[in-house]
Amino acid sequence: MEKLQFQYQTTKPIRKPAHIGVVGSGDLEIIVEPVEGQTTNVSILTGSEGFGQVWENVLIRFFNRYPITANITVHDFGATPGVVMLRFTQVLEVLDYAE
Repeated sequence: MEKLQFQYQTTKPIRKPAHIGVVGSGDLEIIVEPVEGQTTNVSILTGSEGFGQVWENVLIRFFNRYPITANITVHDFGATPGVVMLRFTQVLEVLDYAE
């Protein structure tokens, strides 16, 4: 198990929480909670060690395009970067986020 922490400066506060996905082989769950301020904290607990740089690359791509402000918790069980981006995109749908 590896725990990763990331912070991003963001500009779009969310108004409601969201919960997407499940913790299962090749998948992950994402829990998103509204927060005050302009910083998004991402906490990741993953069973796949040594992929911190991959996580950072995926999250930078996501937050450059969708700068939502929230506390985000991820429980990962070996999801690929494509699945991670799909789940984060599903979070936006639940939040009714529009660009």
